[in-house]
Amino acid sequence: MAAPAPEPLAAPVAGCPDVEIVFARGTTEAPGLGAMGQAFVEDLRSRLGGKTVGVYAVDYPASPDFPTAVEGIADASTHVQQIAMNCPDTKLVLGGYSQGAAVMGFVTTELIPDGVSLSEVPAPMPPDIADHVAAVALLGAPSDRFMDMIKQPPVTIGALYQPKTLELCVPGDFVCSPGNDLGAHARYISDGLVVQAADFAVGKLAETPAESGGAPA
Repeated sequence: MAAPAPEPLAAPVAGCPDVEIVFARGTTEAPGLGAMGQAFVEDLRSRLGGKTVGVYAVDYPASPDFPTAVEGIADASTHVQQIAMNCPDTKLVLGGYSQGAAVMGFVTTELIPDGVSLSEVPAPMPPDIADHVAAVALLGAPSDRFMDMIKQPPVTIGALYQPKTLELCVPGDFVCSPGNDLGAHARYISDGLVVQAADFAVGKLAETPAESGGAPA
């Protein structure tokens, strides 16, 4: 059964931001954007000049009990669709760190993972929603190895979002690479990967839909 369409937001189009950043924090971070998300928002906002920027922190437990991430998938998907419906000229930037990167990856996918019932997860977003998303930046997204270790389906980026997605992993990070460096998972700010993600998003935001066939940023 398809999920009901999100209800329209109260804000009129005139009050819509030029850019809306939707970010999902990592495991055990306090509610809000988390350290990586806050740094990403600040870096991105500083590069957007006079553009108006809205920010939405995905509401979900970010618990070590990974199956609860489905709450984040539902929350992010609903918000993204609301913005696309109510603010058609707003460009969306989706981001996530660690478990939050997995959440945002699943938000983009058009496929229900093997072994997962449709009743357990939100319905995939309509294809036209991708037209409103300028960039997807994933920091430390769990690898297939990691997801298999915790007995969860692999993170898959939807086909419509792959050309506008950047996945960054600190070398050796045990969550997203074959390595086993536990400390690497906390170095996305200090190693410059958050800035790299912001630069990528700025480049994608500069591409107009009518000229999407041009050279990638």
